[in-house]
Amino acid sequence: MEQFVIKGGKSLYGTVRVQGAKNSALPILAATLLVEGIHEIRDVPHLSDIAVMNEILKSLGVKMRWDGNTVKLETSTLKSSRIPEILMRQMRSSIFLMGPLLSRLGEVSITRPGGCAIGARPIDLHLQGLEALGAMVEDDGESIRCTAPQLRGARIHLALPSVGATENIMMAAVCAQGETVIQNAAREPEIMDLQRFLNLMGADVNGAGSDTITIRGVDRLHSVSYEVIPDRIVAGTLAVAAAVTGGEVLLTHVMPDHMTSTIKLLRRAGVQLKLEGDALWVRGNGRLSGVGEVMTEPYPGFPTDMQPQMMTLLSMTSGKSMIQEGIFDGRFKHVHELRRMGAQLTVKENRVEIEGVPHLQGTVVEATDLRAGAALVIAGLAADGTTHVRGLTHIDRGYERLEQILLQLGGQIQRHPGKRAFA
Repeated sequence: MEQFVIKGGKSLYGTVRVQGAKNSALPILAATLLVEGIHEIRDVPHLSDIAVMNEILKSLGVKMRWDGNTVKLETSTLKSSRIPEILMRQMRSSIFLMGPLLSRLGEVSITRPGGCAIGARPIDLHLQGLEALGAMVEDDGESIRCTAPQLRGARIHLALPSVGATENIMMAAVCAQGETVIQNAAREPEIMDLQRFLNLMGADVNGAGSDTITIRGVDRLHSVSYEVIPDRIVAGTLAVAAAVTGGEVLLTHVMPDHMTSTIKLLRRAGVQLKLEGDALWVRGNGRLSGVGEVMTEPYPGFPTDMQPQMMTLLSMTSGKSMIQEGIFDGRFKHVHELRRMGAQLTVKENRVEIEGVPHLQGTVVEATDLRAGAALVIAGLAADGTTHVRGLTHIDRGYERLEQILLQLGGQIQRHPGKRAFA
């Protein structure tokens, strides 16, 4: 089993350019299907999730060519509206293809998507939104087929501010007849990035970043060149790693405005941070402090995707903290692994009570999902002794060259095909 072997206790120092945002790149890659032409998408990270999206696009007939972190897509060769089941089940973000395919071809066939096991993640809001636009949905419990010779604008109120449903409806509506209004829309920066991309293609979308998005259907779109925004979760992960190891790291290619809640929480814990343009300077300042209560919420609240990493940090502070998970009902699987490293964590329904300890102890742990894996890597960097983190397939879904970045910063981390310790 491939794993990271980490020798803890080394402070991280240096400068890192943060990768492009996975959660922007995936819907933007899907959105290229809306129109024929050659698209150029820059700063796309090399991740396993991106690789799956690439394979799906190729299976649909799209031609692709990579040059570093730039991908060029020829979408005039699109020939199919059916996404292969084996690829659909590898990644939840494959659901983003429904809106663009329905808009472009008038039909789409999928099976239910896969992804991290972090709780219930139904796709009902996606389907309800497409139905409101005039799609006919046939769902037998496993496979789903949507057809719509012509989509029409509608007023859609989301029961929850789902990021994926908001983006799927946006993409389906850009060429629909009339006006579409999405109420209780998600407000994440990645939705604002998708709006910019769609409008550059000739769409008429307004309101992203607020809870109401208005899309006026247009007759034509055109292909474009575009660069995705930096990944705020990767930046937050590296900031936590610098803090817990007592290091000093300069993160460049960052949008601090997208990280306000994370930055505030780090400062509450005693981490030193300075913002300057697109750079974030982070310094660990001795043993950090507990922060009281924290709750994950939809943006602009504290992100659920930073909850496991922050739990690792708070487990090594002086004092008590409590994290309440307000988004997913199954996102505490990393708690057991952190306990095995000596963390004092008590789960009570959807919250975890944290009693800080001076040190964690290295051992063998298992990454159960993407962000849990990042949290365990951070724990290993700060822990006494050696930590083996298994389940790297989860981590590779969202972090490009993570071990190389940490090595560059002075961390002692190696990727091994099996259980091996440092010499």
